[in-house]
Amino acid sequence: MLDRLPATEAELEAVFLRASVNTFYPKATVRCPDDAVFRTQLARDLACLLDVDDTVVAWSTLCFGLRVDGRIYVPDFVVTYESGRTEFLDAVELTDDPAVTEAFACVQRRHRYVPRLAIEEGWRLQNAKDLLRYARHRISLNDRVRLLAALDETGSLTVAECFHLFRETQPMSGISWMVLNRFLSMDLDAAPIGPETLIRRFVR
Repeated sequence: MLDRLPATEAELEAVFLRASVNTFYPKATVRCPDDAVFRTQLARDLACLLDVDDTVVAWSTLCFGLRVDGRIYVPDFVVTYESGRTEFLDAVELTDDPAVTEAFACVQRRHRYVPRLAIEEGWRLQNAKDLLRYARHRISLNDRVRLLAALDETGSLTVAECFHLFRETQPMSGISWMVLNRFLSMDLDAAPIGPETLIRRFVR
């Protein structure tokens, strides 16, 4: 029986190459150690959420597949969490295919569909996209230490209150980089990031 056999490297490469012609924004990623390619904008949006999920260690795209009902099925992501759990995720509009999730369970791998509603709900996705625009920027060591020292004294600061602390880096570039790299934390769910958004040191 061919079903539930893993896809070959050649089959995975073909899927990866087909997706690599697509361009979706934002382009930068934080927790994907490999080249990231996406078949849909919805998958790209889910990747934005993975990059700001404090429980995620790393994620990769289109790197594992199974034969399911006579076809190769390659999930959008494999995600590794801090707990050590690994999960395969697919971004979907509304429907899912229980046969796929069952096939992955049969080979002791967890698979889950994430619907559009869950991806787009609230402000988190838009805030994640705003932060990721600055993922390739860096903050100077002077500015980083100055901001962390100020937070050690006050406990929290608003975005607006942080601006005067930056001498060598554009403030939002520096703040965004530090949030994405887990030096700082902010509430990404309550409202769009603005001058009143509170910033704190990141705590595991």
